[in-house]
Amino acid sequence: MRRFILSLLGVAALAIAAIAILPSLISSDWVRSELGRQLSAATGSSIAFNGPVNLSAFPYLAVVAEGVTLSAEAEGITAEFAEVSGSVALSSLWSDRLHIKQIALDRPVIVLEEKAADEAASTADRGNETGSGDPLPALVAFLERSAIESVSITSGTFIRRSAEDPEEVVSDVELTLSAPDIDDEFSLSASARMGGRSYDTSFTISTLRSLLERQPADVTLAVEADPAPAPGMSSLEASGQVTLNANGSYQIRGGEVEAGEQAFSLNALFVPGQRARFLLDLEADRLDLTPFMDAAPEASQSGAPSAGTAKPANLQFLAGFDADMSINAAALVLGEISASDVSFSAALKDGELAAELGHLGIDAGSLAANVATNVTADEPVFRGRLASKGLDIAKLSALAGQTVPLSGALTIDAGFAFRGLDGEAIRKTVDLAGTIGLRDAAYTLPGIADETMREVKAKKITARIESLAKPLRVAGRLQWRNKPVDVDLQIPAADTILAGNLSAEGIPLKLQMKMPDANLSLDGKAALAGTYAGKLGFSTADLSAFLAGLGQSGAESIGPLAFNGNVDAGTTGVSFQKATISVNGIEGAGSGSVELTTPLKISTALDFEELDLARLAGTHSPAPQAKMAKGAEAADAPLDLSSLRSIDATINVNAKKLGYGKVFAGPVATSLVISQGVASLTLPETPFYGGHVVASLRADGSQSEPSIALKTSIAGAAAAPLLTDMAGFKHLEGALKAEFDVTGAGGTTRTLAKSLQGNANVGFSDGAIHGIDIANVYNNLMSLMTSGFKQDESKATTFTELGASFAIEGGVARTEDLKLVGPLIRMTGNGAADLAQSTLNFRLEPRLVASLKGQGAEISTDGIGVPVVVEGSFAAPRIYPDLSDLLKNPDAALAKLKDFGLPIDKLPIGDLLNGDGAGAAVKDLLGGTLDKALKDKAFKQEEQQLSIEEIIGGDPAPKPDEAAVEIPTNEEAAKADAPTEQPANGAEVPSEEADGPMEGFFKQLLR
Repeated sequence: MRRFILSLLGVAALAIAAIAILPSLISSDWVRSELGRQLSAATGSSIAFNGPVNLSAFPYLAVVAEGVTLSAEAEGITAEFAEVSGSVALSSLWSDRLHIKQIALDRPVIVLEEKAADEAASTADRGNETGSGDPLPALVAFLERSAIESVSITSGTFIRRSAEDPEEVVSDVELTLSAPDIDDEFSLSASARMGGRSYDTSFTISTLRSLLERQPADVTLAVEADPAPAPGMSSLEASGQVTLNANGSYQIRGGEVEAGEQAFSLNALFVPGQRARFLLDLEADRLDLTPFMDAAPEASQSGAPSAGTAKPANLQFLAGFDADMSINAAALVLGEISASDVSFSAALKDGELAAELGHLGIDAGSLAANVATNVTADEPVFRGRLASKGLDIAKLSALAGQTVPLSGALTIDAGFAFRGLDGEAIRKTVDLAGTIGLRDAAYTLPGIADETMREVKAKKITARIESLAKPLRVAGRLQWRNKPVDVDLQIPAADTILAGNLSAEGIPLKLQMKMPDANLSLDGKAALAGTYAGKLGFSTADLSAFLAGLGQSGAESIGPLAFNGNVDAGTTGVSFQKATISVNGIEGAGSGSVELTTPLKISTALDFEELDLARLAGTHSPAPQAKMAKGAEAADAPLDLSSLRSIDATINVNAKKLGYGKVFAGPVATSLVISQGVASLTLPETPFYGGHVVASLRADGSQSEPSIALKTSIAGAAAAPLLTDMAGFKHLEGALKAEFDVTGAGGTTRTLAKSLQGNANVGFSDGAIHGIDIANVYNNLMSLMTSGFKQDESKATTFTELGASFAIEGGVARTEDLKLVGPLIRMTGNGAADLAQSTLNFRLEPRLVASLKGQGAEISTDGIGVPVVVEGSFAAPRIYPDLSDLLKNPDAALAKLKDFGLPIDKLPIGDLLNGDGAGAAVKDLLGGTLDKALKDKAFKQEEQQLSIEEIIGGDPAPKPDEAAVEIPTNEEAAKADAPTEQPANGAEVPSEEADGPMEGFFKQLLR
């Protein structure tokens, strides 16, 4: 501005001098040279008249010169004037006061060349030697001795050039200045075009004499811009009083400024000097910054360097002066946000700028901030701090026009730093360090009706930021369902705070959540739209309890659950890869996807070392019981397959072992398909206990009552380990071949078991029945009759074939064609297996070969009547010979003993059976007393719930208050001849633990 005013003064001096001397000159060439020499010497600039110079004396002294040039190298100013004209009143010739009628500059082109820093400093030093550099005193002194009716510029152009900055051009300059008298109003009006925008300005001073006498002078300023630099900011009007102080400073008091719809009062002080200084106090009732925030960027000038090569914006224009400024606004508006009691101050000294926002009050709370920078830098670096003791989150979100399910107070105490002035530079260089916290916060989880379940509370939780280059860490304890939840969240701060579109790109994060009943970990990228991609880990000791705590159901059969893998989750579905899954202790690995539709669509491929469908379904069978109390029933559990209705699934399974409970096949590759409430699993031919198995299972949950259908074919399986694993049955070995076709329905496991129906064919080859050697039973009847039968697992009945067909009805499998073929024995039989109660009840009828020592013709055992009974639980059945029929017919028994090769002919059998004395006692024993003893035994069994082993093996040792069994006298035996109730099948010969009737009989026989 100083250079511009000096150039105007030079041109004015040129015109005035020309008017004063031209009338005395005669030669036009001499006039041009002499005029240029004298004006150059007077102004310290190089002035040349390169065109015609026309003079006139009446009615005014006037001159018109064309092609005038001016050069002031010290100031970096050059100018060319197409025409310069001026006129003065004739009275100026004999008066000490110059009366200028007109000065007109037509089509001037004025160029300001910016100098390098060292040259500018040298020039400034020279200027400081002669004065303060303030042009206003010189102008006022000039105007005191002058009267200017009009100074005008037409079609002017101002150009600012710099080696570092792009060229700035102000064109279409139109200016009119009028100062007719020192006591009259000074006025200036101007218009110009710069950067695609037109400006109109007017400026007035009530009287110049007031300034000279250091009295207040009224000043007005008006500026209009088209197009407006910001909405509502097309015009600016200012007024106030200006005073020139004794120290050369200018002071504005009572200033009023209106910018668009903004109005504020202004008090200012300008102190010229080696470093000019400004002091500014601005106060406003309401200050609206919205128009400035909505302003669109200006179009670049034609010919300006591209954005890639343009020098970054800086604050070096502030480097030449010092300033102090304060702004106080009762209300500050920014969009929908309004603030109150705004206090802002800034200080600029020696290139260092420090600004402080002392208070910014909003409905949500208050903020304070400070910032500092060096304005002399090419790219200024800003450093500052932002603080708030508590912003109400609900009110803060309402101010932003949003609704969030979070309440509480937001606290901030963070320092920041960034470089540059444009948004891109700030985003690239900004850094932040400090804390952001929540106090007394509560978050409402969506989709949960129960208020106690949907609210998450935090007394205090803090996010710590070491740097935007490091993750932002949020750590603290939440309260959910009245239980603690420890949270540790890490978010890359730069990506989170500076990312342009978080909802689309997502937020990188690491999350650890620890709850009393579950743990969750995330390491990936989550978007505000509800998507997540990355690693996920989740574990709970009891999923059903965890979901129940959330008010959810549908996983009652699942206890421990763990998942780890890569997940890609969106609003419509979830896919996972390289995942490990553990359900009820069953571990698998693989990939899959879930579409969140109705029904839920699942497609997975999983690999298992061991897949136990029983554990997977949450079924835990009780340990096999050796005995089950009379009338007791197996444990019952609800059976609900309704969840199958909400799933459409194809699950490809590869398992080294696949089974149920302890029964496994494998390796196997199969698929579980669930559609319309029905689950189907087909097991192709698979290795199974040394053989192979083929099976298909269908579970139907589409109806109110669930049902199952099972078809199985087994070939060559080892029976002993299979039956042991399946039912704890350890008494049968051999190669198994079987076919099952079973269906059932029921709402509980017991109901389902009792509803089973179908058929089965079972065959064993080259095996044995453990616990009894039937051939040995017949070979040792005498020992059995004296000492009873003891089940011995070391003994076995071998066979080459054993088979039966079963009809299953009501959960009971019955057979009438059980058949056994062995080297020493043949057997037929019938009976039933209660699948619901896991009990057996079979009766086998043996037939012996001719010799107990080798193969031969079968010998009927009907006369002896020693069938074999298998009864009791699957896990601990009782296998024993039924001696009750043998003891009912002792004559036939003794005859058969002889057929078996026993040496009874050497014994006094006849005397014992037909004679008197001891023989009569034996006869009585066999004929009556034995029956009574057996009846008593049966009575004891019924009263005392004696086991079948006790009946077969004999009474246990008598208690002190019990009398031993005595052999009755003849009279008592005679009374016992009457018919008596016979014991039921399964009554056994008493053991050696007490002398029973049979033991006494054989003792007499062998005396």
